[in-house]
Amino acid sequence: QVQLVESGGGLVQAGGSLRLSCVASGSTFSVYAIGWYRQAPGKQRELVADISASGVTSYADSVKGRFTVSRDNSKNTAYLQMNSLKPDDTAVYYCNALGGLGQPVGSWGQGTQVTVSS
Repeated sequence: QVQLVESGGGLVQAGGSLRLSCVASGSTFSVYAIGWYRQAPGKQRELVADISASGVTSYADSVKGRFTVSRDNSKNTAYLQMNSLKPDDTAVYYCNALGGLGQPVGSWGQGTQVTVSS
């Protein structure tokens, strides 16, 4: 089972930027689509962006035009570049490998906290 570790979160003012990283263990990273999720206090975890094994990306409407997902298979790493951050983006961010039906198939990590102040 693929395991992933997120990093790069922090406290930023509204309008600022952060880049999150997701490092995977094992040699099968390149065959998986990777999804970035977030969970705000009192809310369900939601998928905000994903990137297929071939590099095709998709985004939730709430982040479209502000977030960019990418991957570097040579480093077993996926990234989430977040620009024009808003207080509503405050959440714990997670990444996971996605199965054929788009469902998360890896182990959930600790996530990385992103806090956007107004």
